[in-house]
Amino acid sequence: MFKGITRTIWFVSLVSLFTDMASEMLYPVMPVYLKTIGYSVLIIGLLEGFAEAVAGLGKSYFGRLSDASGKRLPFVQLGYLFSAISKPMLAISTQLWWIFLARFADRAGKGLRTAPRDAMLNAEATVDNKATVFGFHRSMDTLGAVLGPLLTLIFLYYYPGKYHSLFLLAAVPGLVAVLFTLLLKEKKTVAEKKAIPFHQTFSYWKHSPIAYRKLISGLLLFALFNSSDVFLLLKMKEAGLSDAALIAVYIFYNLVYALFAFPIGKLADKTGIQKVFLGGLFFFAITYTGFAFADNTTLFLLLFTCYGIYAAATESVAKAWISSLVPSTENASAIGLFTGLQSVATLLASSLAGFLWFRFNASVVFFAAALAAIVVLLWLRQQTNNHK
Repeated sequence: MFKGITRTIWFVSLVSLFTDMASEMLYPVMPVYLKTIGYSVLIIGLLEGFAEAVAGLGKSYFGRLSDASGKRLPFVQLGYLFSAISKPMLAISTQLWWIFLARFADRAGKGLRTAPRDAMLNAEATVDNKATVFGFHRSMDTLGAVLGPLLTLIFLYYYPGKYHSLFLLAAVPGLVAVLFTLLLKEKKTVAEKKAIPFHQTFSYWKHSPIAYRKLISGLLLFALFNSSDVFLLLKMKEAGLSDAALIAVYIFYNLVYALFAFPIGKLADKTGIQKVFLGGLFFFAITYTGFAFADNTTLFLLLFTCYGIYAAATESVAKAWISSLVPSTENASAIGLFTGLQSVATLLASSLAGFLWFRFNASVVFFAAALAAIVVLLWLRQQTNNHK
């Protein structure tokens, strides 16, 4: 079952599991906590926008820097350390500048580690099992997103409102993740051995293969309409679900995602990465079309099952697809550029979704995203057929 999953892949995946557990312990309660200490929705939105911008820029820049230096491990270790430190920082002060600093540390850590970590995973994969490797890692990572909120629900049931204690508790899995990074070993890679100025963060685009540019052009077009999952949660809230029900459905979605990512990765390696990815976009279209009409818990659970399958068939599969189009020495640059631009596109998508929801209604938001998924599906399918 775990054929091809090396020691390094296991350790990287365990690091991600414990880090995501720490992060997801706080994700469902952060907006509530910030409101209780007096911050407005506007400030919360600016905080999250700032955090995502930091992560997006970091993914692109440090991906280039990792390739140029020929190093992966220092970026991975430092990135996970930053994220681990950020959790207990939230328990120290409620000053806005300190909260911003804590969020900066968390997102800067993600920006530091993401592309080098994915390049490290790719180095452990073969041509025949790239999607399997990325899928296994995503399954383990997303399992943390199941366990984290569950721990939070249990903790707040017994200790309601004890957010500072929760922040300290979240530091424990974060620290475990950092300890696992010490067990990782670096593989030697060919390096450019040149400095990468920050203004060249997105310069890889000019030197990248044409097939890579065509692929991420389609992926970024889709990302411009794929807004934050917050809008799915808002739709359920609008339909009358309680806060506890929202968190339960969110946990259910992550469980589906975690269960399907690994087997779908194996399926992609056997039947074709492109086919599985396009199938994932089809499931996205079903999900978002359904959300335009959904109004009860049963239907929401069915739709989140489809959404979990979509996520499993696209997120890790996209990285496997990208890594197959570029030389191994450019892997961190290629994945970093894509994930960095994807973060920017998601910010724009969420702003657009908010405007459409306010100006029209929720259905327009979901129909627009579903239509974008179908357009990109057809476009990528045509591009794939043209290269056969």
